[in-house]
Amino acid sequence: MYALRVVQPRPAPAAPPRSVRLSLTDRCDLACIYCRPSRDTYLDERLDLDAWRTMVHGLVGAGVRRVRLTGGEPLLHRDVVDVVRFLGSLDLDDVALTTNATRLEKLARPLREAGLRRVNVSLDTLDPARFARMTRGGRLDVVLRGVDAAREAGFDEIKLNAVVVRGENDGEIEQLVRWSWERGIVPRLLEVMQIGEGAKLRDRVVTAAEMRARLAHLLRAGEAEREIDRGPARYVFARHDPDKKVGFITGTSDTYCKGCDRLRVASDGTLRPCLAKNDGLSASAPARAGDAGAVSRAVAEAWTMKPDGDVFKGCTEPSAAAVSMRGIGG
Repeated sequence: MYALRVVQPRPAPAAPPRSVRLSLTDRCDLACIYCRPSRDTYLDERLDLDAWRTMVHGLVGAGVRRVRLTGGEPLLHRDVVDVVRFLGSLDLDDVALTTNATRLEKLARPLREAGLRRVNVSLDTLDPARFARMTRGGRLDVVLRGVDAAREAGFDEIKLNAVVVRGENDGEIEQLVRWSWERGIVPRLLEVMQIGEGAKLRDRVVTAAEMRARLAHLLRAGEAEREIDRGPARYVFARHDPDKKVGFITGTSDTYCKGCDRLRVASDGTLRPCLAKNDGLSASAPARAGDAGAVSRAVAEAWTMKPDGDVFKGCTEPSAAAVSMRGIGG
């Protein structure tokens, strides 16, 4: 029997988790200013491929239907293509991946052939010097080649995730949107989340309302933001083209906690029911032992830890600042 410790249990939500973000690794080859500290530590233990297979079987047994691979940077994981191939063999509603695209040029086609359907690329600026500054040393040209490779590979959908930081890239909002539209990519603009390193940028948040006001000449006037999928983004369509849209993710000015069906799994097997809470429950032992049933039971227990209410709105508690976005694939 595996020991499962629950912190501050609550009544279980009415529905089980339907979406999961698997953080294959907490390592990343970039150090973005809102995510990863310049001096960082890593988890000592990570799940191997067999343990990830057991973890996924347990998650599916608990009700999960949609899987997104994250990191750190998931493409740093040596078995990422094999993980995707395994996920593609299951009867899942969606298999997607979020990446910084530094290794996408080489891996885009193998990932697509393995069964990956959708890719989100984290890209905050199109200016090489600013990119190097915001990522603490990254190369924009490498990322852009990765984006081109993803387009050529034929994914069902490519999205761009841009975290907007006042005084850094907030002057590029329209450029990022137009650049994405020209390439058949769906742009999504994110507020800086007030957790982890983002808590240090509290005075540099650009709200979704301000972003939308700056894009008013491009977007349909007076139209309420529409939820297209079950993720956190709310979309507004282009003024003159119904096939184009912009997503807004409001981790600071508003909340997307209501109706959240998402669970996160850290690379060491810790189940995290809430991005803003620095607690969780380990399913590492049953995953490593090949016990998918025990993983399913751990998921059910972890899900009782999911907090009620609007966790992100005005989030200032110390536990949020202690959360590592890099460690749980925020």
